[in-house]
Amino acid sequence: MRTVLLGPQRFLTTAGTTVQSVAPEGTVATVTAGWQDREPADDELDEVMGGRSRNLRLYERLTDVLETDGHFAEQALSHRDAMDELAGIYSLRLQRALESVYAVARRPARHDIADSAFADAVRDVRDIDAWYLRTVDQLYAELEAKAPPAESEPVRRHREEVAEVLRDAAVLAVAGGHVGILLRCLRLFAVDPPQDLPVVAWSAGAMALTERVVLYNDRGPQGVQGAEVWDRGSGRVRDVVAMPHARRRLRLDDPVHTRVFVHRFAPATCLLLDDGTSVEMTADGSVPDGARVLTETGAGGGAL
Repeated sequence: MRTVLLGPQRFLTTAGTTVQSVAPEGTVATVTAGWQDREPADDELDEVMGGRSRNLRLYERLTDVLETDGHFAEQALSHRDAMDELAGIYSLRLQRALESVYAVARRPARHDIADSAFADAVRDVRDIDAWYLRTVDQLYAELEAKAPPAESEPVRRHREEVAEVLRDAAVLAVAGGHVGILLRCLRLFAVDPPQDLPVVAWSAGAMALTERVVLYNDRGPQGVQGAEVWDRGSGRVRDVVAMPHARRRLRLDDPVHTRVFVHRFAPATCLLLDDGTSVEMTADGSVPDGARVLTETGAGGGAL
């Protein structure tokens, strides 16, 4: 199984070079659903892919399903409302727990007491993350029961068409954009490439391949808010938190925040995917030696 994760591709052609290396010939199936309404504007991407790309048009397919299957659209809207409610409660619980962790980490105390208190405080945050993901799973199961994709004619039709393109593809390239929309489209149309189909993904596309998608931005207008688990990914890449735009969004010079981040998501490796970064996972799915990762003291590993 060949899987390559890249940093952001704006003004870069790393994706094209990587795809050419992974699959010199054959069709490049592409996903640009994260671009939403701009999904069809992929001429530049096709050029980078050597003129052999075939867009799966997942966002267009999603729009078609919502417009032609009233029952599914109604249940999908209800599901989205429930997810929004869950996210609000999760954020409220999470921010309070993170404030406690940061306070504990900064408070002077005897070494053994400080370590014990820190570990316990991080455990509280991990428990909230786990509760959130369990509830996300319940909501997806609820949607599946109320509006089974297999009973929706447009969903079945689009899934068959997508599967046909993937069967003929030499490689799958997944672009970034809005990670929530991207995940929604990948899930609805069952885009789960077989092990022998190489996958190259960047930015939100790289995040979507992991087991859990984590959003973060230490430099937002409201300051440091703390990273939040957003959703489950496809799980093709395991035990990794993919982190595009790391240098722009993370305060790598804050040892307390980096320490909390690393311990919170352990044993997963926090993989930094800045501009120009290319990381091919090892044969067993591990992060290769030399990859740039987040450590307790900031960024570590190979140079960008």
